[in-house]
Amino acid sequence: MKAIGFKQSLPISEKNSFIEFETKKPSPVGYDLLVKIAAISVNPVDYKIRQNTAKDTILDEPKIIGWDASGTVTAVGDKTSKFKIGDQVYYAGDLTRSGSNAEYQLIDERIVGKKPTSLTHSQAAVMPLTTLTAWESLFDRIKIDPEKDKGKTVLILAGAGGVGSITIQLAKKLAGLTVIATASRPESAAWCTSLGADFVVNHHDLKAELAKIGHAEVNYILDFVDLKGYWELAAEIIKPQGHIVSITGSTAPLDLNVLKNKSVTFSYEFMYTRSMFTTEDIEKQHQILNQVADMIDEGILKTTLTTTLLGFTVENLKEAHKLQESGKTIGKTAIQF
Repeated sequence: MKAIGFKQSLPISEKNSFIEFETKKPSPVGYDLLVKIAAISVNPVDYKIRQNTAKDTILDEPKIIGWDASGTVTAVGDKTSKFKIGDQVYYAGDLTRSGSNAEYQLIDERIVGKKPTSLTHSQAAVMPLTTLTAWESLFDRIKIDPEKDKGKTVLILAGAGGVGSITIQLAKKLAGLTVIATASRPESAAWCTSLGADFVVNHHDLKAELAKIGHAEVNYILDFVDLKGYWELAAEIIKPQGHIVSITGSTAPLDLNVLKNKSVTFSYEFMYTRSMFTTEDIEKQHQILNQVADMIDEGILKTTLTTTLLGFTVENLKEAHKLQESGKTIGKTAIQF
């Protein structure tokens, strides 16, 4: 089968930052499905792993990355029960296994969902990773109760990005929160508003912007861009007994003492935790993706696809990585096979 990978961590502009090669099509056992991929998406995790996996070495075999895909099941393992050959599926994958930048991929059915029937493969491929991240942030980490917490305020840092785009929708449509998203460009702000944000504020003067809209403090903060850069401000604007969730981490130690007097909860969200450690509730991701597929087909949620590149080629994968590395993308980018 055809695959695209890398043997060195090179700038995306370099010729061999990605290389096309042929490799054996795998066979499923256990809980695995073999999926013929129809479309993939690229996320920040893709370029970060590409940049850091082989900095000072040359790999013996090309590494295949990619953690968003939509396709059709072509074979199943002996322990599978949720899907059959011919089913159309979408999923975000497993950080510890070979990725989706290939014609076929093995994937544990317990982290796979049925593809929304109303979406094309490209429209579906952009959803899993960001949706799982958003869902887990809101309902697994903060444990929002839509009845009890309705109307509470959530500040989404980087509202127009991939994760922010679906978080706005889930926070508004499912959690019933008052959604405040950050965006600095007119087109980014318009995108956030179109997805359901109640307020869009400029992150360049965030404290003043929040005061201007009458929400100097917020119940929840979701950091999808720069935890260290926002840490002190977040501690200042979070309400007492509030909750901060971050997906970005910090290269330097953070002072948790700034949260003490307000009894603020801090959580990390890492979408790969369930698959990486085969947690007891690993099947929850299958359930989330299925529930979201239903909500999409019912018209409650919509795809966050904004850019489609046609053809599974080195050139298109490089272009998708360039777009991600720019930090200026709105919504998500898909590559249609």
